[in-house]
Amino acid sequence: MSNAIAVTDTSFESEVEKHEGLAVVDFWATWCGPCRMVAPILDQLAVEYEGRAKVTKLDVDANQQTAIRFNVRSIPTILFFKDGKLVDQIIGALPKPALEAKFKQHAGNGAASGATKA
Repeated sequence: MSNAIAVTDTSFESEVEKHEGLAVVDFWATWCGPCRMVAPILDQLAVEYEGRAKVTKLDVDANQQTAIRFNVRSIPTILFFKDGKLVDQIIGALPKPALEAKFKQHAGNGAASGATKA
């Protein structure tokens, strides 16, 4: 069972673009080998960053409108949204330390990000 939330063209706006805080979207497909390599890492990070990051998955074959809208040409592509705004992306399968560094950067894991919450 995945810890990431499946999103569709229909639910993308409500689940990602209206989410307050960090939302991470994994653009993937069932036939994509590198996508299958990244999936368990994102599942782990979804648990480790619960409450600080929302991890979602979008099947590009079934949801082409959103993939086209964000110019996703290669998968896996992982987009990072902060308060509904696209702030970063990763293209390709990366090891957990590289993915986790992006989560820390955008979720504010006590790192000096300069952002403070009033």
